[in-house]
Amino acid sequence: QVDLVESGGGSVQAGGSLRLSCAASGYTYESYSMGWFRQAPGKEREGVAGIDSDGNARYADSAKGRFTISQDNAKNTLYLQMNSLKPEDTAMYYCAAARRRLEGYLLLRRLVYNYWGQGTQVTVSS
Repeated sequence: QVDLVESGGGSVQAGGSLRLSCAASGYTYESYSMGWFRQAPGKEREGVAGIDSDGNARYADSAKGRFTISQDNAKNTLYLQMNSLKPEDTAMYYCAAARRRLEGYLLLRRLVYNYWGQGTQVTVSS
């Protein structure tokens, strides 16, 4: 059974930083593509960043230059370093895994992901 567990969320002031982690288990981690998504109240879940098994990353325009996605295959863990946080980054952040290699814009498409974590809340105050 695939299991994804996020951690690292919290409350910060604008301009601050957070590092989210996603511990994965139950599958061959390095053969999957992974992504971070977020959902604010009243809004659809949107892709923030994705990374394929070779380490190629894709970012939403809102995340470029501020967020960095990375993974540690030895630890089966996905990370999202978030810097220069803004109030509009406030949302529930979800980790997701896809059973196949995704490339390009597909890394940010929620419908192609097969497994989801429960989410971790990020709140940024002005």
